[in-house]
Amino acid sequence: MLIYLIQHAEAEEEKDDPAKPLSKNGVRDIRKTGAYLYRNNVRVDQILHSGKLRARQTAEIVAEFITPVNYRNILETDGLSPLDDPGIWDDRLKYLTNDLMLVGHMPHLGRLASLLLCGDAARDIIFFTMGCVVCLERRERGNWTLRWAMTPAMFE
Repeated sequence: MLIYLIQHAEAEEEKDDPAKPLSKNGVRDIRKTGAYLYRNNVRVDQILHSGKLRARQTAEIVAEFITPVNYRNILETDGLSPLDDPGIWDDRLKYLTNDLMLVGHMPHLGRLASLLLCGDAARDIIFFTMGCVVCLERRERGNWTLRWAMTPAMFE
């Protein structure tokens, strides 16, 4: 099983728009990310996001590149907000087998990656940037490994 962890792209400042939609730079960057995923044949059964506007917009833009336009596969879910316990998704992933994309926020995604990779959410193993993707693979014995990571800045 592959899991793709995506930190939402750059958003507007809260003082400019309290809903914090993606900024123009954020839209540009996540389109770069989506194009990279498309070129590398990334496919997932579902894209799940936190429900915050910036995460939903990030998920929708990525879906334009990697899945058919079927928004039933882009869903809001719990457990992906910035301060949520990463153990929620650690537990859920034990029972899932299909490739999945989670679009969320820091520090949650960093803590989740650390928990999956080394069993300690506080280890700070991977540095996430806005619009980046980290691909983890669950191996036969249930342990997770880092398969690859990319950032939009790689394509400037």
